[in-house]
Amino acid sequence: MPKPSGATGAPDDAGCGDPIPVAEVRIAPPLKGRGTAWDLPHRFTRLQHETFDDGWGSLDQEAAEERLPPATEVIEEHVKSIITANDSPDISFDLSINPYRGCEHGCIYCFARPTHSYLNLSPGLDFETRIVAKVNAAERLREALARPRYEPKVINIGSATDAYQPVERRLGLTRAIIEVLSASQHPFSVITKSSGVERDIDLIAPMAQAGMAVAYVSVTSLDPALSRILEPRAASPQRRLKTIEALARAGIPVGVSVSPLIPFINEPELERVLEAAAAAGATSAFSVVLRLPWEVNPLFQQWLDTHFPDRAARVMARVREMRGGKDYDARFGSRMSGQGVWADLMRQRLQKASARLGLDRRDRSALDVSRFIRPAGRLASSQRELF
Repeated sequence: MPKPSGATGAPDDAGCGDPIPVAEVRIAPPLKGRGTAWDLPHRFTRLQHETFDDGWGSLDQEAAEERLPPATEVIEEHVKSIITANDSPDISFDLSINPYRGCEHGCIYCFARPTHSYLNLSPGLDFETRIVAKVNAAERLREALARPRYEPKVINIGSATDAYQPVERRLGLTRAIIEVLSASQHPFSVITKSSGVERDIDLIAPMAQAGMAVAYVSVTSLDPALSRILEPRAASPQRRLKTIEALARAGIPVGVSVSPLIPFINEPELERVLEAAAAAGATSAFSVVLRLPWEVNPLFQQWLDTHFPDRAARVMARVREMRGGKDYDARFGSRMSGQGVWADLMRQRLQKASARLGLDRRDRSALDVSRFIRPAGRLASSQRELF
């Protein structure tokens, strides 16, 4: 594939503040269960396709095919490496693992959508219907941890795409990764908006009780109607709250992510989401303001015009106010939080509500790295088999 197979983190989106010029295309009506129906050409595309009526009814056939719900395709990939190092001061972890490229949850705002461009796939519909599964992830992780020079640091699972998206039920790549980390007594955090994480409580809870694991659940809104169009294949808000309860009951420190904060869409709910998460057992919280790198910008604005035409201009005006007049500013230090009066106000609201609700703990930074047990390397394992 065009992008090195070991690169699993979020895209380098520096310099993507301006909207991407895209050809005029015919966008199909919203698809049930999908974040977008737009097969948006990616930024490396050199060819543009135009619909043409050849007189044989091809347009009618194409329209009928578009009405069919697109199936999800899983593409297996054998990667050369699985751990990605983080060099951004905006992020609280040093290393990350993403078992999947693309995400069936279909969140329209997902900042990882542009990574599909490196695969010559659309960041639009392809991102949520053509999922790349790194089938040898656990094997590559074990090899990485076994290297003599490897120094343990907290690994975050699912920092770009959700490690518990629907295909995980069948493939179990995330569980295999956690099994390797548990056997090595390696600290980790996991973030998800799926109730699927409850399946792995048997692995996460013992690590958490030893001070080596923490979980984060993303709760973007408490409104089921908004959630259905914003994150169409993710768990419902109430189901995510139940997941927080289940994790907390098992003794796992749970944080809540109210991200992204979208002005005038889910931003008014900030305090209510925090209150609900605290009542469910969460002990920490954070949020990230809406990010619109590369192809996410036209996709989000098209979604906004479709679902909220009455306030679309107002939303984007506020976004630009937080981004120095641009749709997006990728600079370290401001890309996650924005700048200006409005961004400061949202930070203050989060901080005050978190302090009031007891959501101001910092669980991830306190994870214990001292118990790490280096796995036996491939050579050592083969040598033992001789005796």
